[in-house]
Amino acid sequence: MAEQLSLKEIQQAVAGTAAAFRCITEYQPAGGPGDKVFPPTYEGGKYAEEDRVDPETGEVRKCVLLDSVQSQANRMELALLEVHRNGQIALPLVVTRFDQESLPKKFTVSSLEAPHRIADALFRDSMLEGVMFRKSDKGRILDNADIRNATGLFGLCPTALIFGLWDSTGPRGGLGAKFQRALVSEIVGYDAVQGKKTSSRIDPAQIMLGAGPLFSRNANDTTSPDWTLSNEQGRKKLGKDGKPSEANHGNVTPGITDGGFTISKASQTTVVSLTALRRLRFPLNGEAQPDPKVDVAARTVLATLALTAATLSRNDGDLRSRCLLFPQGDAAWELLDNPKQAPSRYELDVASAIELLGQAIAEAKGAGLPWEGEIELKPHDELVELVRRSQELATAAGAEGE
Repeated sequence: MAEQLSLKEIQQAVAGTAAAFRCITEYQPAGGPGDKVFPPTYEGGKYAEEDRVDPETGEVRKCVLLDSVQSQANRMELALLEVHRNGQIALPLVVTRFDQESLPKKFTVSSLEAPHRIADALFRDSMLEGVMFRKSDKGRILDNADIRNATGLFGLCPTALIFGLWDSTGPRGGLGAKFQRALVSEIVGYDAVQGKKTSSRIDPAQIMLGAGPLFSRNANDTTSPDWTLSNEQGRKKLGKDGKPSEANHGNVTPGITDGGFTISKASQTTVVSLTALRRLRFPLNGEAQPDPKVDVAARTVLATLALTAATLSRNDGDLRSRCLLFPQGDAAWELLDNPKQAPSRYELDVASAIELLGQAIAEAKGAGLPWEGEIELKPHDELVELVRRSQELATAAGAEGE
């Protein structure tokens, strides 16, 4: 029977010798056991298949990756961003807004969305109060951050300390700040058997292949389709050969290809490394030696933040089209501490996780640790122009069917 996880238990785990919190959750497809699921595809349309040894039986089982470590991290970051935006958690956040009039498509990027987190080139090429971000007082924090002094980064982008960071595009290049992942999660399907998928389309207008060919028309013509049946003025055929299907007209011949898997179960393994968090030091006021109590306060926030991120995303089993998973029981966190004893088990729901995180943040602030608000940047004019040109090229490529 698992007990409810408290902040005291997290603090003791962080301050002690425990190696990690671990959570293993089993899932079945939402359509029920035996329903087909579709894993992500990689270069060449390949699935990430591999053999794994069952630790209980020693049997080799065919497996397929359903959600990678990187994808899981992105889902957790977006889950944190959602509760930040609805006011349940106040997280430090760096934001750059692409809302300039010149942009056809406007958007915002935060440090919980950017691929390289706070070290992303989009922030590097944006400005804070008229100064390039990486040359501002806030941005320079990254220049000197390392595991022996993670205080500034803790206050500016604490999620980088749990999801990992490599400041490879900053002024120090490959020698830039590097922090390993302290939170790792992935979902794997067991006893994977590849199936088939079909494709077809019936055109209600019954447009036939021989009705073409179609030719390209000036995309700026607002009174006509982007194609024409007229070959005047030496127009080029639409797409490769001018088939009506190049303009998404006509039937699609029914076809069968490899696609999807049936599995006996899906298993998600999530690990929060307390060992990795203990390597981080948090000196205050430029001191060479950190206060152990301050270190514990910062690490407690990071551990609780990791547990909260994992808890928030656990109910989102909709990984992609035709890959909706449903948990087969309540998730429980195990604390890996004494190898000679069975791990202690703890329950943690969303509401409790958010409450614990708020308590941990309050204690860290009380210990003197920084905790920034939302820092808004303005993309440099050159970056805005680069984005504008890219958006126009993307629009043109779409119009040409490339």
